[in-house]
Amino acid sequence: MDFKDSDAEATYRAGARAWLDANIAEHDTGHYDDDMAKAKAWQARKAGGGYACITWPQEWGGGGGTPIESVIFGQEEGKHAVDGSYFTIGLGMCVPTVMAYADDATKHRFVGPAVRGDEIWSQLFSEPAGGSDVAAIRTRAVRDGDDWVINGQKVWTSGAHYSDYGIVLVRTNPGVPKHQGLTMFWLDLNAPGIKIRPIHQMSGGSSFNEVWFENVRISDAQRLGPVDGGWKVALFTLMNERLAIGTSGGVGPEDILAFAAQANGADGPLLKDAAFRQTLADWWVQSEGLRNTRMRTITALSKGQVPGPESSIGKIVAANQLQAIGNTAVEAGDQYGIISDPALTPLKGAFHAATMWAPGLRIAGGTDEILKNIIAERVLGLPGEIRVDKDQAFRDLPVGA
Repeated sequence: MDFKDSDAEATYRAGARAWLDANIAEHDTGHYDDDMAKAKAWQARKAGGGYACITWPQEWGGGGGTPIESVIFGQEEGKHAVDGSYFTIGLGMCVPTVMAYADDATKHRFVGPAVRGDEIWSQLFSEPAGGSDVAAIRTRAVRDGDDWVINGQKVWTSGAHYSDYGIVLVRTNPGVPKHQGLTMFWLDLNAPGIKIRPIHQMSGGSSFNEVWFENVRISDAQRLGPVDGGWKVALFTLMNERLAIGTSGGVGPEDILAFAAQANGADGPLLKDAAFRQTLADWWVQSEGLRNTRMRTITALSKGQVPGPESSIGKIVAANQLQAIGNTAVEAGDQYGIISDPALTPLKGAFHAATMWAPGLRIAGGTDEILKNIIAERVLGLPGEIRVDKDQAFRDLPVGA
């Protein structure tokens, strides 16, 4: 691994830092009605400066840069309080799928506005009866001439309530094994027959949604990839999803160390508790492992190489650590641990936020169990799990308990 910038990377970093310093200051002086307006304004400013979607071709509104330049800019941008979360799903998962599988007219229509933040996208995969099995989709699309008619339901759709467009995976052939009868489409989320209802979360927020389709008619021109070939398209999207959410963010070992220096446990100061100190050491080792694993990825990018499978472990470790740290800090507060008011709690309630958000992060982008299977089978080369439904038509699979 190489922990230092090359001369070219150091020059790029200096330029990105200077651009951010100048534009962040000007951006913060603007007047916005809400967070969405501010986020869109910042995204448009980045696009104008060539710093939005740095690795994408300039003809599609990107920066025409390299993966390592994208990493460097992300590191520098992360030092400032700007919010790009509205665009993570669209630019990290949906629009790359459109770029890979749509026709040129569709790409020219949608890629540029998404890069500039004019339009927001969401991903409609999960369903109530499917659990973590993406291929168990029951939302149907039936061919009607040059159109398709969609009926069914999606759930846990992040950001659907503020999104303009989405990509949807549906079943188009129930007479073949479940992985073989799926097709991907893009659609307008304001189309007739689509109903979106936010899900109230225990954190008080509503970032997830239920989405219903009732006789939603879309053109075959909105298809992404071949009919019944949607599983391959979905894998492309999921690969980008797991890369986009590979790290959890939020609180880390350094945060709970600062908290523990002032908190008391059951038998006195928390830092005097041997069990806590051992757990803290474990978290620190995990964080260093993640940091060095990311450095391996960055080193590969710097050399123009494709990162290896080591990056797939990031979400498993980071999400579990985030949940453990949040839970430990809240429990250490004893009866005061139930107080989540940001004005009264350490780090403005960040530990409570971790406790309530981390379980969802352990599901998003593939559950812990699914990712462990992927690592076992595709990284370590271990035998795959037995699948009794592998050659069975989807319509013949048992439903319910």
